Amino acid sequence: MSVEQVIDALRGRFADLDFSPQPLLVRPDGTATEQMWVRVPPERLVEVMTFLKENEETLFDQLVDVTAIDYLNFPGAEDRYGVIYSLLSLVHGHRLWVKCFVNDPDPEVPSVTGVWVGANWLEREVYDMFGIRFQGHPDLRRILTWEGFPAWPLRKDYPLRGQGEREQYEVVTRESA
Repeated sequence: MSVEQVIDALRGRFADLDFSPQPLLVRPDGTATEQMWVRVPPERLVEVMTFLKENEETLFDQLVDVTAIDYLNFPGAEDRYGVIYSLLSLVHGHRLWVKCFVNDPDPEVPSVTGVWVGANWLEREVYDMFGIRFQGHPDLRRILTWEGFPAWPLRKDYPLRGQGEREQYEVVTRESA
């Protein structure tokens, strides 16, 4: 089964959605890779992901990764954040990326931990680094920084030298060690 057939299956099941499929990468010579991504609105994310996992034509049995992109000041970007789900079908041997776009002031998407249990830590990492909340997550708390940390380190508006978290520690030099 090809990725085009997966997209056809999505369109057949969700005729009301515009998935806007696009190649994941366009090479310098202008040719596109066979790998594709589709756009899914947040309010339909769990429904679409459940279909992609359980439908015999798609069988995306593995959630490989969940990450995010901050499109702040990105030319032509309509939304601030994109939450990206990387899916793999071991049975059919194909991949698909699903993008779900959200905006400030409270970026939030539904959790897919009910579809793939392995999404738990991946969603927590995105929350910790970008501040994107996952509605319905069973244990949404910080995983790389500490509770009460005042910022989201992978947002484009986060200062390059940090936000004061390094200033509270004594600088150790050769002479003072």
